[in-house]
Amino acid sequence: MNDTDVSKQIQQMVRFIRQEAEEKANEISVSAEEEFNIEKLQLVEAEKKKIRQEYERKQKQVEVRKKIEYSMQLNASRIKVLQAQDDVVNSMKEAAAKELLKVSEDHHDYRKLLKNLVVQSLLRLKEPAVLLRCREDDVHHLEHVLDSAKEEYAEKANVHAPEIIIDTNIYLPPGPHHHHLFSFHHHNEHGPFCAGGIVMASRDGKIVCENTLDARLEVVFRKKLPEIRKQLCSQITA
Repeated sequence: MNDTDVSKQIQQMVRFIRQEAEEKANEISVSAEEEFNIEKLQLVEAEKKKIRQEYERKQKQVEVRKKIEYSMQLNASRIKVLQAQDDVVNSMKEAAAKELLKVSEDHHDYRKLLKNLVVQSLLRLKEPAVLLRCREDDVHHLEHVLDSAKEEYAEKANVHAPEIIIDTNIYLPPGPHHHHLFSFHHHNEHGPFCAGGIVMASRDGKIVCENTLDARLEVVFRKKLPEIRKQLCSQITA
């Protein structure tokens, strides 16, 4: 083999080595790019997932805030409705109490009412002797009806007529003046009041029957309050 042949073989070997090196370099480059693309895709997906999670977290926070705000607004509305109902009920009660003050103006009817209250109280107490308390202005009205009230009670209860003593030491308070009508629900400088009626007690004071017009109004209002509120609710929701 001459020098020319040797040179050709060497050149072929060099070309082969170079080709292999280039192919290997290309493989490495492609593999590196693939790995880079995979890693980049994983990083992008991880960042997307993080962004989605953060968005979902903030969305939930917004939904929770909306629910809280709605609940607060709903509660505030309910409180306003209840307050409006209370205002209406108080107005009704004030109007009824105002009408009660007129009951004692008709002396004839008021005496009949006092007699009925006395008989009713006696039937509740069933005592042979009682103490009766009334407004100072009502003493003369009661004096007119006590005898007939005792007789009626004795007949109904089938007992002897009881002894009734009018307490002249302590009277029930008088009714408020008309310009105090809208303040009588509070114990203020005008003092307590009574629209009429009686309070009867056993002689030892252990049994008491409060039969004032104001007490009866309270009983009626407590009894009718659920019905009144139900009607008010139906009017609001209609």
